[in-house]
Amino acid sequence: MRTTLVTATAVALCAVLTGPSLGAHSGGHVATRAAMRAAVADGVPGVTATARDTHGTWQATAGVGDLRTDRPRSTADRYRVGSITKTFVATVLLQLEAEGRLALDDTVDEWLPGAVRGNGHDGRAVSVRRLLNHTSGISDYTYDEDFVRTYLLKDGFLEHRYDTVTPSELVAVAMTHRPDFEPGTGWKYSNTNYVLAGMVIEAVTGRPYGDEIRDRVIEPLHLRATSVPGTRAALPRPSSRAYSKLARTPTGPTYDVTTLNPSLASAAGEMISDSADLNRFYRALLGGRLLPPRQLEAMKTTVETREFAGAGYGLGLIARELSCGVRVWGHGGGIHGSSSEAVTTADGRHSLAFNFNGDWSGDSEAVVEAEFCGDPR
Repeated sequence: MRTTLVTATAVALCAVLTGPSLGAHSGGHVATRAAMRAAVADGVPGVTATARDTHGTWQATAGVGDLRTDRPRSTADRYRVGSITKTFVATVLLQLEAEGRLALDDTVDEWLPGAVRGNGHDGRAVSVRRLLNHTSGISDYTYDEDFVRTYLLKDGFLEHRYDTVTPSELVAVAMTHRPDFEPGTGWKYSNTNYVLAGMVIEAVTGRPYGDEIRDRVIEPLHLRATSVPGTRAALPRPSSRAYSKLARTPTGPTYDVTTLNPSLASAAGEMISDSADLNRFYRALLGGRLLPPRQLEAMKTTVETREFAGAGYGLGLIARELSCGVRVWGHGGGIHGSSSEAVTTADGRHSLAFNFNGDWSGDSEAVVEAEFCGDPR
């Protein structure tokens, strides 16, 4: 499920095999290896994945990390995780609620007066909870045609890839459109919800949302590969190159989009991590290490999405039933040149995180299905 900044918008726009590189646990995962190779055969430049289960940690790569040099991907690659950022943001807001510093039923207008106004939008009718579970009805700025031309299609991206965009400017783009529905009467994924959620964190704490994520999540869990880059354009090393078609169809030339100013994603999708860190984060979250029981239960209380079969959306957390009956929790994410997934079982005993370094092809759902349903354990 690609719930992403760029690949959600890619619905409007249309997101040489190498042997696997093995980590601590090299047995099994035959179906996962095959799904990774199939993604590369489908056009993804390369894949890196890390899984952890009762047998230990397993890591593998397929394809290349650099189309120019044929350098393979690394299991230690840092990559842009896109909308996986949303789970981190929701976690911080739920921690603040546990501390009594805000309530999920506070309105957006209480914390951001006047930010959500215009064309039928009204922040006095939208709660923080409705931001987090996408029942606010607030328009998604990434579907604005001017935004698409400026930041997603080739000519605009190549001219504006290093521009800084403020959260308020992103919200203002959304306010030029009508709401998708009245708050609480439907569900639709909107990146604007999480830009606003990041702004609420700053209003509550007086600090940038990224600083709160760092102090509350990244440092306590020792997530050494994870960061909130702000306006920093480069990927930290080790990393692979990231590629996109920058077009409305998945054909035509391939462009290197590795460096970009991620402020265009803000709290909806700017973070960087690696597969091992993502597994550690979701295992800690589902294991109750980051939230008290009441807040974790609220996060896992899902609403029907309709847009994604077999899935429910909680507070920055997606639950889905796989074909074999296994239920996994996590999030997907994409941004220019990067498509990622991170999921874990509710007991935290089996987790998977992986990344495609191309945004126009590859079946991420097939990789998840292969890992949790493909091989007997």
